[in-house]
Parts: sequence; structure tokens; C-alpha cells
Amino acid sequence: MPLDPSFVGRTYPPDTTYDVGRAKIAEFARSIGDDNPLYRDVAAAEQAGYDDVIAPPTFLTVVNIGAINAVAEDPELGLDYDRMVHGDQRFVHHRPVRAGDRLQITTHIDDIFVRAGNDFLSVRAEITAADGELVCTTYAQLVVRGERS
Repeated sequence: MPLDPSFVGRTYPPDTTYDVGRAKIAEFARSIGDDNPLYRDVAAAEQAGYDDVIAPPTFLTVVNIGAINAVAEDPELGLDYDRMVHGDQRFVHHRPVRAGDRLQITTHIDDIFVRAGNDFLSVRAEITAADGELVCTTYAQLVVRGERS
């Protein structure tokens, strides 16, 4: 069943807050093999002009995956998760993520279209700090493979 194009423009408001902690940042940096001291050492981060340690640019994948799943699991959309693959992902950072940030994410369906028998779903997420400051905008394209004939 094809995705419903009337979902273009639908917004999924934040349903939780993600608290960014030093330990979470250090764990993520370790998992990707990045030993940058800005991700672990408060003094190094402060010397570089930050209030606290900052997160690697891809850290927000941790937060963003939940937003993508909220869209993919919306029963009204009709997306068959078993046939879905991740087609593209990009991040536009407006400022670094810092330890102590309390992040919320609002997700938008920007486009739905069909190409070569596959459904394409373009999703944008705005990640904001507790004070409403825009921290990052993410863009993802999900591909739902067409059913075999």
C-alpha cells in the first residue's frame, strides 16, 4: 500500500526531553573512536571557548532516531517498516551540542513521492534546547521498497 501523500506537512511535536550528559558524550565519542579532548575534558572545552564539553557532530543520531521512528511507526501513515531502508541523512548544526543541554525534537514530513515503484519519505527534524534555541536541523530520506510482483 503506498504512503498517503496527504501526510506532507504533518508535524510530530516533542514527546520527551533528552538530557545531554558528559558521560553520554564521552561514551559516544569512545564508540566512534574519536579521542578529541573537547568531548571528554571540561578544561580543554573551556579553553576552546565552550561552557562544557561538546558532543561529536554525529551524536544527535542518538536523539534523531527516535524522531524518525515516531514517523515510521505512525499507524495512519501506513509505512511497512520491514520494507524500509534509510536512504539519506544530513545534519545542519546551528551550534555545538553541549553537556547540560536539554533537547527536544519536532519532526516534520516534508515530502512523499513515488519513484520506480518505491515510496520516498522526506523527514526534517528541528532539535532545540529547552529555551527554544535551534541547535540542529536534520534531514532524512526513508525509502519503502515496492512490493515484488
